[in-house]
Amino acid sequence: MKQLFYRHSGKIAAAIVLGAALFLGGQYLNYSQAANLATPVAASPATPVAPTPAPGFTAVANAVTPAVVNITSHVARMRDRGSRDPMDEFFRSPFSPFGFPFGPEGPMPPHEPRGGGMGSGVIVSPDGYIITNNHVVDGASELTVTLPDKREFKAKIVGTDPKTDLAVVKINASNLPYVRWGDSSKLQVGEYVLAVGNPFGLNSTVTLGIVSALGRGHMGITQYEDFIQTDAAINPGNSGGALVNTAGELVGINTAIVSQTGGYQGVGFAVPANMAKPVYESLVKTGKVVRGYLGIAIQELTQDLAKSFGLKQAKGALVSSVAEDSPAERAGIKQGDVIVAYQGNPIEDPAVLQREVTRTPVGTKATLKVIRDGREQEVTATIGEQSETVKVASADSSMENALAGVAVQSLDLQTARELGLHGKVQGVVVVNVEPDSLADRAGLAQGDVIKEINRQPIKSVRDYEKIVSNLKKDESVLLLINRRGTALFITVKA
Repeated sequence: MKQLFYRHSGKIAAAIVLGAALFLGGQYLNYSQAANLATPVAASPATPVAPTPAPGFTAVANAVTPAVVNITSHVARMRDRGSRDPMDEFFRSPFSPFGFPFGPEGPMPPHEPRGGGMGSGVIVSPDGYIITNNHVVDGASELTVTLPDKREFKAKIVGTDPKTDLAVVKINASNLPYVRWGDSSKLQVGEYVLAVGNPFGLNSTVTLGIVSALGRGHMGITQYEDFIQTDAAINPGNSGGALVNTAGELVGINTAIVSQTGGYQGVGFAVPANMAKPVYESLVKTGKVVRGYLGIAIQELTQDLAKSFGLKQAKGALVSSVAEDSPAERAGIKQGDVIVAYQGNPIEDPAVLQREVTRTPVGTKATLKVIRDGREQEVTATIGEQSETVKVASADSSMENALAGVAVQSLDLQTARELGLHGKVQGVVVVNVEPDSLADRAGLAQGDVIKEINRQPIKSVRDYEKIVSNLKKDESVLLLINRRGTALFITVKA
């Protein structure tokens, strides 16, 4: 049967089949304890034998659950776009790198009110900063955070990062319980972990499992993947919840499962803390995530490709294209190069190179070892800044103009190819248009490339932001767009 990835925010299922399970308070026996129990202990009647202390699962659960919250997203009315999730259309679209939806939800009838969904979040600071999944809050017009002690707060989105499916929200509160960040690089396969969240709206649910695998990539769940795989039970509503170690430290954010049914089947994935923490810190500090950028499209080496390029092993990242005027082009990296090392670290596959580059500070001079025409050589590239998707006017933004509700991102070489664009096309690509917004009514759609605004050329996200921020509330806008290779003018009336 076909396996599907599910990200678990959304409405509570209409029917829930619950299986009863017995777990003895987190108590387990190691070999020495078993041996002690097998041998009778002689004790004086005046000196009672102290019971063996229970392991720390109970203490960990008691410490962590007060800081794991329920997040309810309220979404405005939406017209049918083939999916309930606003970003689902992007993930289904021809230029999406993913090609499948977030979850099991199907089409929605036109103009049906959408009540939103439920997910989880983790308080990571006493002043109310909460980390969760992007898909839990995406498209929400209003967020409600409910603490385990039943207190409710309205929350605002501090920032989102769809490329890792992470988001940060903030509530106005102080002296809150919170979970300490842990070091996910110290996790080992077989180590016990606890998943804490709100599956099916059942608040403060704790499940136990082990780390099944580390460094999972190539899953097609997010653009940047380095997942912790666990068999701790994760179900709808767990998204954005905590994965903690036996010290009660946050080592991951529960994100998705592999399932044939949409329910738990023993394979769950969490974004590791060492990936989530820098994203969190960057979103809190700047509202965006700054990543390193090299400017190449890379692909995995098969045995046949390795043989064709004169390589003994199918290891490394094959450069399939180099963006114009990019750090890679300036460094002399060429199409057909095989990158086998980065900053002295071996590159096993494209996912490893992607992680290394994106984590490199902008401006760093990075040394890459490449194999070209069978010969090994070194090149040095100055890492640039990767352009991020920018939401010019989100649902809670105070900005009001003709392009409110339009989200765009930079147009790189790979995206241009996926859009079927040929030659040098400049502009920004539309990744989301809020339903019933002025731009939506004018016909602007996902995949359109905005080349001009009011006859002013748009070459970057920065150009777009600058012009849009100066638009007046009642000002109509003339757009020149490229739609699948065809130039069109669109007027967005304010």
